[in-house]
Amino acid sequence: MNKTPGLNIDWGLLIPTFVLLVLSLITLSVLNMDFFRNQAIFSAVAILFFLFFSQTNYKVLKLYGFPIYIVSLIFLLAVLVIGTESRGATRWVELFGGRLQFSEFFKPFLAISLASFLSDRKNSTFGNLFSVLVFMLPVVFLIYLQPDLGNALIYVFVTILTLILFGFPLRFFLTGLVFLSLITPIFWKFLRDYQKERILTFLNPEKDPLGTSYNAIQSVIAVGSGMILGKGLGQGTQSGLRFLPERHTDFIFATISEQLGFVGSIVILASFAFLILRILKIYNNSNDSFPKIFAGISFFIILVQVFVNVGMNVGLLPVVGVTLPFVSYGGSSLLSSFILLGLLSSVSKSEKEEGILEIK
Repeated sequence: MNKTPGLNIDWGLLIPTFVLLVLSLITLSVLNMDFFRNQAIFSAVAILFFLFFSQTNYKVLKLYGFPIYIVSLIFLLAVLVIGTESRGATRWVELFGGRLQFSEFFKPFLAISLASFLSDRKNSTFGNLFSVLVFMLPVVFLIYLQPDLGNALIYVFVTILTLILFGFPLRFFLTGLVFLSLITPIFWKFLRDYQKERILTFLNPEKDPLGTSYNAIQSVIAVGSGMILGKGLGQGTQSGLRFLPERHTDFIFATISEQLGFVGSIVILASFAFLILRILKIYNNSNDSFPKIFAGISFFIILVQVFVNVGMNVGLLPVVGVTLPFVSYGGSSLLSSFILLGLLSSVSKSEKEEGILEIK
């Protein structure tokens, strides 16, 4: 993949991302010009973060894996103490006149910490598996307490998939799955009422169509009504008349599907496919354990978020409040995603340079 002279930017990561970003900005502009202006500013700042982190030395970052982990825990704990409450959740901290969601923002940095921690483990023993789970448990627990079940589950799934990719035997996870099934009644008691309702709604969507099932039903209606070519920009009824809740964040995929139809949905999914395949190529081209594991974690971060968000938009998964990277409105998600790509670009650049040196 060609790199930009001087900056060594991996355009294989940026091109599909820009397609998603432009589609997001166009959609937000017809929903609300304030959304568009804010997201345009978020985008500009996020791209600057990408450029900065794309020029960092990932080998140096590996050395700070554990300090980054400790700082992340401190900030996640601070959210519970000084965070701003909204709709019964304390997930945001007021900074510079805006809000920052640390559970989103710290994803790329915790990916560094987890990759650094795993790269120091030379084998896939049960002891190493247990140590990784203990390592990630405080992160998941603090995010769950906000409460932010969606992001907590993202961290859980990404960690498990990374461990499988690392080479831990499947029998460990099958044993864990049996254990979890046995303690499910206990875990159920710790869920908040609205979280229980979301799960019950998923199992029986017609249970409360004007209450807990409302979001899921309206999303499926929006996606289906878009047909092949959609109703046109700004012509959507579910999104335009605000029958669809969170039309610019959690359900922006349904908004785009209604306005641009199946074609718009395919553009989104194809862009993510190109992005994910590029990350997979970086993973395959990485020789050292740390960048390889980091690329694997990044692959799962993007893949799981897309899978969960699109799944809940089309009614295949429960509504858990997960954003669609590069598309959903919000500065925290955008910053996090572009920082992740910047770090991946740094890995790609370093691996390319090392390959050239080996040839010489």
